[in-house]
Amino acid sequence: MKQRVLVASPVRQKASILREFLESLELLDTTGLQLDFAFVDDNNHRHDLLAGFARGKNNVRIFPGKSDDAYLCDETTHFWQENLVWKVAGYKNRFIHLAREAGYDYLFLVDSDLYLHPKTITHLASLSKDIVSEVYWTKWTPDMAPLPQVWVADQYRLYHAFRGEPLGEEEKTKRTEDFLRMLATPGTYKVGGLGACTLISRRALAMGVSFSEIYNLSFAGEDRHFCIRAVALGLELYADTHYPPFHIYRESDLLKLKSFKEQFLVAGTTGCQQQTAVMGRITLAMLVRDEADRYLHRVLQHAARYIANAVILDDASRDSSVDICKNVLQGIPLTLVSNKEPGFHNEIVLRKQLWELAVSTNPDWILILDADEIFEERAPEILRELAKDPAVYCYYFRLYDMWDENFYREDAYWRAHQSYRPLMVRFVPGFSYVWKDTPLHCGRFPNNLGELKGETSELRIKHLGWMKPEDRLQKYYRYKQLDPEGKYGILEQYQSILDPRPNLVRWTEDAR
Repeated sequence: MKQRVLVASPVRQKASILREFLESLELLDTTGLQLDFAFVDDNNHRHDLLAGFARGKNNVRIFPGKSDDAYLCDETTHFWQENLVWKVAGYKNRFIHLAREAGYDYLFLVDSDLYLHPKTITHLASLSKDIVSEVYWTKWTPDMAPLPQVWVADQYRLYHAFRGEPLGEEEKTKRTEDFLRMLATPGTYKVGGLGACTLISRRALAMGVSFSEIYNLSFAGEDRHFCIRAVALGLELYADTHYPPFHIYRESDLLKLKSFKEQFLVAGTTGCQQQTAVMGRITLAMLVRDEADRYLHRVLQHAARYIANAVILDDASRDSSVDICKNVLQGIPLTLVSNKEPGFHNEIVLRKQLWELAVSTNPDWILILDADEIFEERAPEILRELAKDPAVYCYYFRLYDMWDENFYREDAYWRAHQSYRPLMVRFVPGFSYVWKDTPLHCGRFPNNLGELKGETSELRIKHLGWMKPEDRLQKYYRYKQLDPEGKYGILEQYQSILDPRPNLVRWTEDAR
């Protein structure tokens, strides 16, 4: 028997934002559930989007709002007055009463400026929690880092502390970072406060949860009063981080929403009951400089078979590298930035710049390849499958230093292929990425990916950059110039680059 869920929202919203919210409701997965909808139309005079959503449906109820109070929000923040807070609290209490009296299994209270992931309600219901919110991240002001709408305690404390425990600012910062890092990792966690995207069970409804003001509590916002009352009733609060919604906090956020949708919307479906699936979009991120006469065309041509979009940072190339990128990747969304001056003498700056460019495209997975690295032939199908696994956040691969088309090098200083390195990482908003700040051998990814759940893949990568004698000579002189004392690498390995008789092993294509 299907569980009955009342999806409810008080609505006073700009048409451009509300239209997206309602679209996400249309796309919700209803497996094992029967969804009904209830809205309070709080003076949406300038559009009839709620009526349009209800048209032709028998599971939507719309209630009129109260007085036409002024509510201001702009590109900086939202401005809440006391009378507005408690008016909204009254709307939410009305939904609680409706859900309790009609015997719903769950009430899902959601703000009308969210774009929900299709799996949101089915996943939250599967957790069998009395009160659980799906976490989303917001820049509460444009100059702030993104923060979650859940917290640990009090008004909005983001760190754990025992009652009366003396804490310095450094320890508070550390504990706050620990809490945010936890929320950046998929899971379900006990918290002290939540709101805006919350599933409430029949049991919690029957016990008397409410958004009414607790008269001797000074905390602002109806969600604090709800949470404190719920805990006092013996209930626990949980935050889930598997399917974060997109928060359209400002109209300017609509520009980024398209990329969020592309993560899971399947092209070609029709009607209101469009099929949805979690799609692992792979964003190729690549640093190039004067690669036109080397392997760039070959590498990009192969990558184009499995990537959804590409981010290229051109380090002041003097040849046609940029044109090759545009031509080979034609038809694939491309972000291409060219630096005016070369910066590879300080590699960490370029690696961070490339990372930030990739992050700015709202990626799902970031795959960073150098312009002379190419996966083996069987890669496209395998990579697409790897990207679909919701439990993995970093994939590690082996890289083979090719000395010509058919042989790779293997000896004491050339055995990179015997270990796995991170090359494809799921981007996690809110995770505190830390870099190895060295000008050479800094790594192409942040240095703390080990904190995320990762897996190794048997898929191999061919590193073509050593195949030509002139390339080897150029690399030798570069390393000797940038690291003459072996501070960042190994002097003996630099010297071995010019070994006239290296030990080579034949490459065989893996047909598995």
